[in-house]
Amino acid sequence: MPLFLKSEPVPATNDGPVKTVVGTQWSEIVGDSTKDVFVKYYAPWCGHCKSLAPIWTELGEYVAGLDVVIAEMDSTLNEVQGVAIRGFPTLIYYPKDNKEGVNYEGGRELQDFKDFLSKNSSAFSKGSVRVEEEL
Repeated sequence: MPLFLKSEPVPATNDGPVKTVVGTQWSEIVGDSTKDVFVKYYAPWCGHCKSLAPIWTELGEYVAGLDVVIAEMDSTLNEVQGVAIRGFPTLIYYPKDNKEGVNYEGGRELQDFKDFLSKNSSAFSKGSVRVEEEL
């Protein structure tokens, strides 16, 4: 697993729809092989990141109860060896079976993310009631 270079303190609570990832917990959260993890690497001053924040929260609410984690990491205060952030926001999807990660290059609307997860996450298996109701 990658090593962290710098890290904020571990959050006291982390039970919202979007999990906060810090450098020291990256392997624990992102590397969890029982969950698909979709991470937004952001900078607090980034306008695009701020615009994406409410959509990211809605996505976290949408996957609640499934084996999918919607997460975010402030990349100005946290670093992980092997994760190259070249722009903000950088979105990387880490499925259960590929913790190397896959760069997400699709649209940035809620439905784009729902469609992506329905096609790529094992949590959205064929016949899932949630997929049929929401999509």
